[in-house]
Amino acid sequence: MIEKSKIEKLVTDFINGTGLFLVAVKVSSSNRITVLVDTMQGIRIDECVALHRHLEKNLDHDAEDFELQVSSPGLDMPFGVIEQYHKNEGRRVEVTDTDGIKSNGILKNVTIGGFELETEVRVKGKPKETNDISFNFDQVKSTIVILTI
Repeated sequence: MIEKSKIEKLVTDFINGTGLFLVAVKVSSSNRITVLVDTMQGIRIDECVALHRHLEKNLDHDAEDFELQVSSPGLDMPFGVIEQYHKNEGRRVEVTDTDGIKSNGILKNVTIGGFELETEVRVKGKPKETNDISFNFDQVKSTIVILTI
């Protein structure tokens, strides 16, 4: 089986200074390698292709057979790295804390330690009020973007 750390090193070497950031690397027991990368502006297909070619060139199919997929994380995928929080600042997200409680609101004030969620409180007969909830990253089980149409 190809070592996950080897793939991470190859990806890190390639993306250094490019604006790309690594979200996740997964290697299955059957050597199916999935690499998820993104940029603050959203990744382009040619960036995925270039990384795919770099990995293919630096891995030996003769020594070990593998399947390789390079893509961006899906919109429905929970955030995996702090860069995704920064990228989505100002967007509506759903946060599930470690107790299983879900909150949704506007993501703001992302720092190394956590973030704030601006939520709306509606009381019958009164105007909407906003309330900020602070989260430390260790309190968060998952965060996903809420898609609006």
